[in-house]
Amino acid sequence: MSYNSNAAEAWFPESAATSQEEIHIDLLPPASLNQPLRTRLLASLRDTLAPEKLPPLQLSSRPLDLGVPLGERLRMPWFRTVFTNIGDVVSPEALPPLELESVPVDVGEIISDQLSHIWFSLLLRNLADRLVPERLPKLDLMSKPIENIVPDTWMLLPRWSEVISTRKVFYADKPSTPTPSVTIPRPAAGLPATAPYVPARPPVEAGLLRDLRWSRVRGFVWMGVAAVQVIYLVVSIVHQ
Repeated sequence: MSYNSNAAEAWFPESAATSQEEIHIDLLPPASLNQPLRTRLLASLRDTLAPEKLPPLQLSSRPLDLGVPLGERLRMPWFRTVFTNIGDVVSPEALPPLELESVPVDVGEIISDQLSHIWFSLLLRNLADRLVPERLPKLDLMSKPIENIVPDTWMLLPRWSEVISTRKVFYADKPSTPTPSVTIPRPAAGLPATAPYVPARPPVEAGLLRDLRWSRVRGFVWMGVAAVQVIYLVVSIVHQ
């Protein structure tokens, strides 16, 4: 089984032949899986107390400077990230030119650049494409066209709604049976004239007023926390 592409085998036939002979795939589980528990515990203790000294790692690829790792960025305090973003906007880092190993392909104008044009330039471009369209080369198809996609033995019938052109008829609803009306007599007793009636506040209004009071309290608390953070930031910058 070859792990190289056809182009690599064509350029380096000797290496492809030797690689086919040297590659050996072993799908069996490791021998340490069948060891007893005490043997594995002793091996783990030996690796912890006296680890094996391996030779230095030899890298054949070039190391890349990725900057600050993502874990370090997440552990940074928020004010350092703000200053870092401001510094990147004011004086951006000068990066080396990009080294491409692939062959660039001309895809024309990018969609974002097309959308950033002024509207009358797009109008002129559309008129030019409509009046003088671009002549493209003939399309080369590798597959052969399929003849008789629908067999002759099939019969395609349209739906009846596409054949009959009539107006829709809506039948009237069936009249419902009238329900007998029930009259409830109003009580004759009225309110006492000793004290005027004061309507109580509904529970919805009371809950709304309570939520408004708590929202004001929360606003004062958060404003105090923000003020403390700003004071701490200014003090830390001055002492640095």
